[in-house]
Amino acid sequence: MYQSNYLTKKRLFATFVAATFIFVVIFFKIFYIQIIWGKKLQAKALDQWTRDLPLTALRGNITDRNGVVLATSETSFTLYLRAKNVEDAEKVAGVLSEVLGLDYDQTLKKAKNKSISEITVKRQISSEKADKIRAYNLKGVYFAEDSSRVYSYGDFLSQVLGFVSIDNVGQSGIEAAYDKYLKGIDGQILTQTDLIGKELSDKSIIYLSGVKGLDVQLTIDFQIQIVLENLLEQIMIAHGAKGARSIVIDCKSGEILAMASKPSVDLNNLPRNDLSALMQGTKNLLITDVYEPGSTFKVLTAAANLEEYKKGNKNAFSPTYIFNNSNVRYVDGGRISCWTKHSSTKHCNQTLADALSNSCNPCFTDIALSLGKDVMYSYLDAFGYGNTLGIDLAGEQSGLLVSKTSVTNGDLARIGFGQTVTVTPIQLAYATAAAVNGGKLMTPYLVNAIVDESGNTVKKNYPSQKSQPISKETSALLAEMLEGVVSKGSGKLAYIDGYRVGGKTGTAQKYENGVIARGKNIASFVGFFPANDPRYLCLMIVDEPKGITYGSQVAAPYVKLVFEQIIAYKNIPRVS
Repeated sequence: MYQSNYLTKKRLFATFVAATFIFVVIFFKIFYIQIIWGKKLQAKALDQWTRDLPLTALRGNITDRNGVVLATSETSFTLYLRAKNVEDAEKVAGVLSEVLGLDYDQTLKKAKNKSISEITVKRQISSEKADKIRAYNLKGVYFAEDSSRVYSYGDFLSQVLGFVSIDNVGQSGIEAAYDKYLKGIDGQILTQTDLIGKELSDKSIIYLSGVKGLDVQLTIDFQIQIVLENLLEQIMIAHGAKGARSIVIDCKSGEILAMASKPSVDLNNLPRNDLSALMQGTKNLLITDVYEPGSTFKVLTAAANLEEYKKGNKNAFSPTYIFNNSNVRYVDGGRISCWTKHSSTKHCNQTLADALSNSCNPCFTDIALSLGKDVMYSYLDAFGYGNTLGIDLAGEQSGLLVSKTSVTNGDLARIGFGQTVTVTPIQLAYATAAAVNGGKLMTPYLVNAIVDESGNTVKKNYPSQKSQPISKETSALLAEMLEGVVSKGSGKLAYIDGYRVGGKTGTAQKYENGVIARGKNIASFVGFFPANDPRYLCLMIVDEPKGITYGSQVAAPYVKLVFEQIIAYKNIPRVS
């Protein structure tokens, strides 16, 4: 009897445990489905019973430093067809082909294709055309809000602004570099449907609005940019040049105030079907292309010499040292000549200041060879050559230097006056700025701030110093020497009466298949003012000008015009 009761209790307990276990399993399954998996299941159900149309968010504006809108977005529309809801395919095809300029037969095929629940017919349709189609009240035809990128001034600042894809994704320039800020958050329109995707007669519509992208405020000054763009156009016409490019920077902060290349491309009418033309027209040559700078590079050699002399390096030449009068140097069996014969009295008994004014190659050959490759390469590095500067755009190149372990005396001699080295224009501009602004190599930047629709600053960029290649004292002395280049030397066509302007001319030969291409030069001038406290610097480069090809005559006068316009715009007083 006792044993029977024991077995009964044991069976009851086992049954209870089993029932409890099953209950717990069911409870946790229900809990998992309702709580943990619930949102996913709801999303699946929503996807099965609804059709959604995207609402493309408006991209943020791109403005200059003073709020001038350079790029904005306008509401446009994307047209969709849902063949299951189309009642009169012929009428739909007729209206859409007429209003939108589409092929009738292809459109009719889409309107009758019920195997596809939804198909995109055309994007970025204007409000006027969308309203015209809506007036026909066509069943199965739907519109979703889209956005179209509009550039306020067409080919203005085109290589800096860049462009977006048909899907409003940044592809180059600021549009690409700051895409995550500009693009915004897309919205949706949800419409209830039956199992085969046909809209319900008593459907409800859910509208999920998008969020506009943030605005990007550039360091660019619209007024200075206009001046630069117009002058580059004039250069192209007056000198029959293959191309022209220029940059204006704030020497103290590193901000880019204007930046342009010609020829350029109209951002509102891009050659999207010709990828090569598209890439070429929107490539920012000031950061992507390299070239032999020629005599503008002598600023670095002079800076290195003066700083080493200040440090007590016996291989450096004093500011009063008189260089050899000969207009020729022979290095490693090669001949290095000055651009002009030294029969002219101004090329005799030259100091470093005179050599800069006369742009005398042999003097800078002497400096480079005397300082040696270790010292010269240390200054190349300190001034940013051979490295990228870190501008807030993609595609910046580092230039090309002969490896220090491989450089010969002949290479070093030519590096001293800007040959056997290739640089980007932006490297040259910022290295020159560092040479005259107190010795500070600044990081270039194009974006001042990211702001929301209410004007609140979300992100702010500030000046950043990369290195201090020379001392403040050396920089001041060099700036004074370069002022002499403009007041009495090769850069005199950049002289402005009543203002202290400094600068350096340059004329570089181009090479094709390893040999000098006759008649194909790059003329340049880099200028700055006020020379005693540099604030503005402009580098002007003219590619393959016809006729006269010297930077002193082709580039320097246009830098003068840039500075004169800045003086008028900023109301800068004359030197008393």
